[in-house]
Parts: sequence; C-alpha cells; structure tokens
Amino acid sequence: MNADPYAWIEKSLAAIHRADWYRSPVAIDNCPGPAVQLAGSQLINFASNDYLGLAGDDRLIQAAISATKEFGTGATGSRLLTGHRELHRQLEQAIANLKQTADALVFSSGYLANLGAIGSVAGARDLILSDKYNHSSLKNGAILSGAAVIEYGHCNLADLTAKLEKNRDRYRKCLIITDSVFSMDGDLCPLPELLALARQYSCMLLIDEAHATGVFGASGGGCAEHFGCTGEPLIQVGTLSKALGSLGGYVAGDAALIDFLRNRAATWIYTTGLTPADTAAALEAVKIVKQEPTRRVRLQQNIHTFKDCAIHKYQLPITDSISPIFCLPLKDAATALTVGSQLKQMGIFAAAVRPPTVSISRIRISLMATHEPAQIQQLVEALKIANPRQYSGN
Repeated sequence: MNADPYAWIEKSLAAIHRADWYRSPVAIDNCPGPAVQLAGSQLINFASNDYLGLAGDDRLIQAAISATKEFGTGATGSRLLTGHRELHRQLEQAIANLKQTADALVFSSGYLANLGAIGSVAGARDLILSDKYNHSSLKNGAILSGAAVIEYGHCNLADLTAKLEKNRDRYRKCLIITDSVFSMDGDLCPLPELLALARQYSCMLLIDEAHATGVFGASGGGCAEHFGCTGEPLIQVGTLSKALGSLGGYVAGDAALIDFLRNRAATWIYTTGLTPADTAAALEAVKIVKQEPTRRVRLQQNIHTFKDCAIHKYQLPITDSISPIFCLPLKDAATALTVGSQLKQMGIFAAAVRPPTVSISRIRISLMATHEPAQIQQLVEALKIANPRQYSGN
C-alpha cells in the first residue's frame, strides 16, 4: 500500500472552502478597544467580548507588567508543583467574593475549567442533560466525562422536565449544564426554574457565566446575582478573558467542591498554572468591576440605545436581548460573508459566524461600555444600508 495517509486533509480543506466555512485569523494591529486597526483599515469594533473595555485599560497593563517583573513570564509548572503563586490565591478569593461563593479555583482557560469541572463531577454511571445551544466547551466536557449525554431543547423547560422524568432514575448522579448567557444569541437561561428542577430531581446544576461575569448583577457577579440566586447550590464556571480583560478561567462554588476539584480536575492538575501577568491583570479587573459599577451602567445604556434605534425605530431583523450580544440571522454562510464584507466597507467590524460554530449563519454584534453613541448610530446606519431583509427572508 503506497497511498498517502494524509491525503484526506487536502480533500477536507477543499470541502470546507466549498461550503464557505473556511476561516483564517486577521491580525488586529492596535490595543483592544471600541475601534481597531484591521488589515490597514480603521474599523469600529463590534466583534469583541471585551464588554467593559478593560482589556486595554492601563491599570490592567501596569498590573501585568509589575507581576512579570516580580515573578517572571511563566508559572513554570502545575499549581501542585512549582506553578503556584500567592497571586493565584488572591485571585481565587477575589472571584469567590465577586460570585458570593465559599471558594473558587483558577484554571488556565475557561475551556479547561469546563472540561475539568464536568469531567470531575460526572462519570460513566451518570447522566448529563445539556442545552442544545451550549458552548463547545460544555458539550465536549460532557462527552469526555464518559457520562450518558442527552440534549434538551434550547431553554425548553418542558423538554428538560420530560427528559428528567424519563431518564433520571436510571442513573446514579445527574448534572444539568447550560450557558447562563448564550454566546451567539445573547439570551439568558431560565436560571431560577432550572434550580427548581435540579432540586426536584436531585440534580447538580452547572452554569457557564463566561458572557455574564462582570456584565450582569449589581456588583458584576453574573446571572446568578442577576436572578437573585447567589447562595444556591450551583457550580459556576466562567472566564477571565471577556469582561475581565485577561486570560484564564475559574470554577466557583462551595468549599468542598473546590477542594474536590483541586484533587480531581485533570485540566487543573496536569496543566501549567496561569501566568503571573494574566493572574495580576484579572485580579485588577475584578477590583475595577466591583469599584466601578458605572461601566455596567454605560454598557446597559449602549444596549438600550442600540435596541431603540435598530429594533424599535427601524425594525431591523435583529434578535432582541438584554445582554450585549445581538444576532442578525442570515440564510447561509456565503451571505454572512457578503454582509460582513459590506459592513467592513462602511467602517464596521462585526463577526460573520457560520456553521459548524452555529446552525444558522449570522452576523454577531457585541457592544462595549466604551462605545460612543455616534459609533452605535454608525452601526445602525450600516445595517440599514446592508439591507439584511433581502438575505434573511424578512
């Protein structure tokens, strides 16, 4: 046999190109913010998860520089060996305080936090019920755990109840997993109702607060705080890379859960600790989130401004949301690329998101606290000119 065992790769790439699913990174040439330099063009940035505008904040930058000077560029090992610094513990305590939980554990990314948490609390004799629209890290964490995995309809409590009623008694433990703010549509999970079902059917409940931490709640504690569910038996996972402007992830919960994860979460035990720079920047961000609620106020003002103009005034076919994330559904991947290109020509950078990331191609719009009203107005005008109704069938 002389067949090239790698020949399939080129064929697969060709198929990706034919489907208009091909992606490649484009470098941003300046500090993160509401405007970016992209491929030589100055664009207003509506593609970022930097919801509070902290990624380019000088206080985070200086905290990272100071930590690097003191502790070096890398943690050099896993936290249980040479990778632990007092900075890590300070950050964990700050996150626990923000989330109003007993303790927290910091991972090197939010993806690793989900893989580690899910794989530690559920196994081969257990059941996981997962929202259909969950993030890849939740879905893959469920698969890797070895548990039986059943998807329920997106935020569909009746479907979840029916599947619990039919399947719960067949398994030792049961874990319900969901995003709290869904990253592509911007809608919120029905957290109080999920907690009620978890109590009724003796289930654990894990929520991914990646797009909620710093954004929702009076103190920025996320959807758990927004819904008045702090203190409830929850496993709260999140990221330091969105509203907190750094890198890394965390799990927050009761003390026994966190102690258990320190001893069982493979993605924490066998991974180099978070860098001192990222740790210090995230710690500074948590302080700012608590001390400067005006950032959340400005973000909510921008959300209302955009909705009032785009949805209520011009009736553009954009999903309604109370989060900073909005979606313009489009008929296919090629159309999403076309609309994304048109927006760039008008000075707007908004992500064209296509399968397999989502089932329905779209332009994903995300707002920041640091956007000016004139920038939001420019976005609306560009969306009007792109005339999305001709693509979406509305």
